[in-house]
Amino acid sequence: MSSAEDSSAPARFATERNPALRFIIPVIVAVAFFMEQLDSTIIVTAVPDIARSLGTTPLHMNLAITTYILTLAMFIPVSGWFADRFGARRIFALSLFIFTAGSILCGMAQSFPMMIATRALQGFGGAMMTPVGRLILIRSFPRSQLVTAMTYMTLPSIVGPVIGPLLGGFLTTYLSWRWIFWVNLPFGVAGMIAALRYVEDTDRDPTVKFDFPGFLMVGLGCMLLEYGIENVGRPTIPAPAIVAVLVLACLLLAGFGFYARHAEFPAVDLTLFKLRTFRIGTLAGGICRMGMNGVPFLLPLMLQVGFGMSPIVSGSLTFVSSISALFIRPIYSWALRLFGFDRVLIWSAVVGSALVGGFALIGPETPRWFIMLYVLLFGLARSTQFMTSNTLSYSDTPAAKLSRATSLGGVLQQLSVSFGISVAAMLLGLTAADGLTITAEEFHIVFLMMAVIPLLGIPGFLFLRPEDGVQVSGHQRRRD
Repeated sequence: MSSAEDSSAPARFATERNPALRFIIPVIVAVAFFMEQLDSTIIVTAVPDIARSLGTTPLHMNLAITTYILTLAMFIPVSGWFADRFGARRIFALSLFIFTAGSILCGMAQSFPMMIATRALQGFGGAMMTPVGRLILIRSFPRSQLVTAMTYMTLPSIVGPVIGPLLGGFLTTYLSWRWIFWVNLPFGVAGMIAALRYVEDTDRDPTVKFDFPGFLMVGLGCMLLEYGIENVGRPTIPAPAIVAVLVLACLLLAGFGFYARHAEFPAVDLTLFKLRTFRIGTLAGGICRMGMNGVPFLLPLMLQVGFGMSPIVSGSLTFVSSISALFIRPIYSWALRLFGFDRVLIWSAVVGSALVGGFALIGPETPRWFIMLYVLLFGLARSTQFMTSNTLSYSDTPAAKLSRATSLGGVLQQLSVSFGISVAAMLLGLTAADGLTITAEEFHIVFLMMAVIPLLGIPGFLFLRPEDGVQVSGHQRRRD
């Protein structure tokens, strides 16, 4: 069967017909991913300057951050329908245009309401851009080359959140906060032109109907769940209201679960969870990501608040984790071939957990070269876990369900990031003696608690079989 698929691959995949596209298409998609991930965090260091310029307070500026994330959460679930209905290339180019236009308007904002509206426009573009870009990548490569494709896809999601605060601080300090948005313009224009030139369009299916009731249930459910999670770690509403938001979110999502059983074209295809590799890659992998995603939030805070380092020094130390992601691909491909998905996922979870806990051993007197080396090692473990679980999720997904799978996978990935940050923030708030002053020792306690979370994904990985994803990994388990 695999040989038959291989023989038909040159006729089916763009990268087989034109080898140059093996580099061009991943770069196009990676640029879009990088912009989306960068804009999730780049605004953080510019919040005081933006607040002064727009006549508001830094506390209120939190709404500009959450608006972007909430819009992502609401519209990612239906991105697959747009790709199926109008074609992936067309939607990808349109989403780049919307995101870039939103970025320009954010930089031109003269009032706080305008900033909120333009951030929502950015989020809508990003919600379409990343899942459809992921779909284009998966459909452009044969399964045997999916590891390479997914590596290019995952790298921006690792590098973006790390480089965001550093780049945001630099642009705000030496130019203006408006440049943290305008910097997207050349990338967006180049991405649109390249996508229309090099990306092949997918077949459009006009018979697929838009599930508006399902969209409202799952979109509002995801948005409210995201909002509730954000408020657990960084509350802007009273505790009873947070509980009410989370309960309503769960009711909407549960209601959609019942509704989707009878819908002809549900907004989100929950039957994907019947596929073992997708279920384990998104759910068990999401648990591991949640534990490791707390580190990019906690570490800069510990270095600055706990150790008294400057933002630029802290940023330069944490930035090295993104460097490790650039060198992981050859090691990662070799590890998958040699050990298979199950062993790589289990051991990267164990090593990642140990490294998260190891941050509790770092103190103000620890040499900076050692901190950089340690962060580099953590970046290797984090990159390996993220890439492997992402690749596993789509390794055995039928081609007809790829657009739905990328939409649902995008939602779960976004939630795992928010859960990780919110859980870390919540633990930090609970650990602080007076809820305000945080010492280095209290950061250490939170790191130890966060280290437990990646281990919770291991039971899920144990359900993997040696044959899962072999077309992608190339792994052949020896039998005694």
